[in-house]
Parts: sequence; structure tokens; C-alpha cells
Amino acid sequence: MISPKYRRLVFAFFMSMFMSFIMSLVITFINLGIVDNFFIKWMEAFIKAFICAFPIVFFVAPAVNKLTNRLVRENH
Repeated sequence: MISPKYRRLVFAFFMSMFMSFIMSLVITFINLGIVDNFFIKWMEAFIKAFICAFPIVFFVAPAVNKLTNRLVRENH
């Protein structure tokens, strides 16, 4: 297993990968429809999106977590 000290890195990797994968599929389909080279175009978009998304999630997630904690109160 992976050490807990890498939790933030692992979270950012998987969150950005899943989001990039799904969003690149949707946007590629919206822009092109189903074309002969759809899968290749989708994978090109996915790789580009993931390269951008990973550092964004890594650096933005802690701020989003803090903001969420301020906005959401637990009832005790």
C-alpha cells in the first residue's frame, strides 16, 4: 500500500484522471460527434486535459476543502 503521507498526491492523481477522462469524452463528443477517429481524438484530449488537471487539483483541492469546511456545518 501507499504511505498516508502521499494521500494528497494520490487523491489529486485519481481525481484529475477520472474528471479528465469523463470531461474529455463529453467535450469531444459534443464537438465532433461519433467520427471514424473518435477514440484517438478523445485520448488526445484526455492526455492534454490530464496534464492540466493534475497540478490544478493538487494545488486547488486544499483551498476547496477549507472553503467547504467553512460553508458546511455539522449538527451535533
